Amino acid sequence: MSLLSVNNIEVIYNDVILVLKGMSLDVPEGKIVTLLGANGAGKTTTLKAISGLLKAEDGEVTDGNITFMGQEINKRDAEDIVKSGIFQVMEGRRIFKELTVTENLIVGGHTRKDRGNIKRDIDMVFSYFPRLKERFRQVAGYMSGGEQQMLAIGRALMAKPRLMLMDEPSLGLAPLLVKEIFEIIERINKEEKTTILLVEQNANLALRIADYGYIMESGKVMMDGDTTDLLNNPDVKEFYLGLSDVGQKKSYRDVKHYKRRKRWLS
Repeated sequence: MSLLSVNNIEVIYNDVILVLKGMSLDVPEGKIVTLLGANGAGKTTTLKAISGLLKAEDGEVTDGNITFMGQEINKRDAEDIVKSGIFQVMEGRRIFKELTVTENLIVGGHTRKDRGNIKRDIDMVFSYFPRLKERFRQVAGYMSGGEQQMLAIGRALMAKPRLMLMDEPSLGLAPLLVKEIFEIIERINKEEKTTILLVEQNANLALRIADYGYIMESGKVMMDGDTTDLLNNPDVKEFYLGLSDVGQKKSYRDVKHYKRRKRWLS
């Protein structure tokens, strides 16, 4: 059963710019699904269409629909969507830099009705991110980029989401820290039973932790499948993992013929 279904949606910004052109995907409950594609493919717009944040940027779903737990949500406000069980971890952290770590976490749970469990769940976040516990009184804006990303994920956990939307969690982080963040994402999925839709430029890591993947281009899905199949697909290896058939790294300069070939359509 799909927890989330995006059904052939179109998204227009400012009544003029068509960004999504019949975008569809399904996210089964309890799974990690990754959404891959080049810059400008429409990945972040897809997440914002799901979370209701399009309206803040003069965007609108003009065709198709989005259902969550069987209920249509694309006409609902972002706050109602959060209350229904969806939380988006934005690209670039977007923490409250003037607040402390603990205050940021408390804000993450502001839509919850079980306020008595906030302290317990702050301790749960600290169990995933011990560095945040060490800095629980620190003003968030003075922390490193990696610590801020941990805080952004921890704040999302405080909302107790059924579905977490994650937009580029590896952006700007050192490789060792990226590995740590992805290991924690896997733990959250397994231990908290949180379903995850992951947008990520690091295709190799995303495909290795996800169960299913979609590849976008120009506002629609061009390929999808089990991540094992995608990792072994020669086109995905060449254009997203940077590997040729003999395992040698290839630069994007050497594969400019990609858009002309359009192998996805075959």
